[in-house]
Amino acid sequence: MKRTSLRLGFTLIELLVVIAIIAILAALLLPALSSAKARAQRTTCSSNLKQINLALHLYAGDNSDTLPAMTTPALGFVGTNHWAIFYKPMVMKYAGLQGAPSLQDKLFACPADTFYYEWPTTTYKGESFCGQSITYYSSYGFSGMNASTNPPPGIFEEDAYGGVFGLKLASIKNPAKTVLVAEASTFFPWSWHEPKPMPAGLCQFKDAKNLVSFVDGHVSYIKIYWDSGFFVNACNYNPPAGYEYQWRGD
Repeated sequence: MKRTSLRLGFTLIELLVVIAIIAILAALLLPALSSAKARAQRTTCSSNLKQINLALHLYAGDNSDTLPAMTTPALGFVGTNHWAIFYKPMVMKYAGLQGAPSLQDKLFACPADTFYYEWPTTTYKGESFCGQSITYYSSYGFSGMNASTNPPPGIFEEDAYGGVFGLKLASIKNPAKTVLVAEASTFFPWSWHEPKPMPAGLCQFKDAKNLVSFVDGHVSYIKIYWDSGFFVNACNYNPPAGYEYQWRGD
C-alpha cells in the first residue's frame, strides 16, 4: 500500500510569486482608484459651484438684477484682487447657510483644495486655501476684480481686473463665456486637480485646469491662460482666442 505524503504550506518561491502578483495588481489598481477619487472630487466641486452660482443669481434677483458689490470691499485691495472674497457673506443665506462664514460651510470647500501658494511671496502652503479666515473659509472666488482701485500697470491695463462686480445680469453680453464664480486657483492660476511642481519663484502655470462656473449657470473644467512672460495673474487680462472663458462682462 502506497502512502501519500501531504505537503502543507507554500515554498519560498511560491510565496514570492504570490507577492509579485499582488504587487502587480496593486500597481494596476492604484491609478484607477486615484483617477476615480479625482473624478469624484471634481463632481463634488462642480455641484458646489452650481449651487453657489444659483445663490448669486438669487442675490441679484433680490437686488434689482445686480451682482454683489460693496462701496468699500472687505479687506480693501486683498478683498477684490484675484479671488474677490467679499461676496460669500452676502450670498450665504441664498445657499441655505446661516451665521458667519466658518469651516463648517462645506458648500464652499472644494475637496481637492489641499494646498495653495501664498501671495506675493509665492510660498507653497501645504494646507487648504479655504481653511484660512482671510478667504472667508471659501475655495471659490467671485469674478469681481473690476472693483479694484489699484490695477496693474502695463499692456494689460485696459483689461486689468475684468469682472462682473456690481453689474446687472442682463447687461452681461456673453453669459455663456463670462466667469461668475470659480475655484480660487483659477485666478492665478494653478490647479488643485492636476497639481504640478512649481517653477522657481512663480505661483502660476500656463493652461492649469480649473472648474469654472459661468453667468449662464453652467460649469466647465477648462484650461486657464497665463502669459508666462509677465508677472501678473490670469485674472489680469482676458485670454486670447481659443480659450473657453472671459473675465470681462462687456
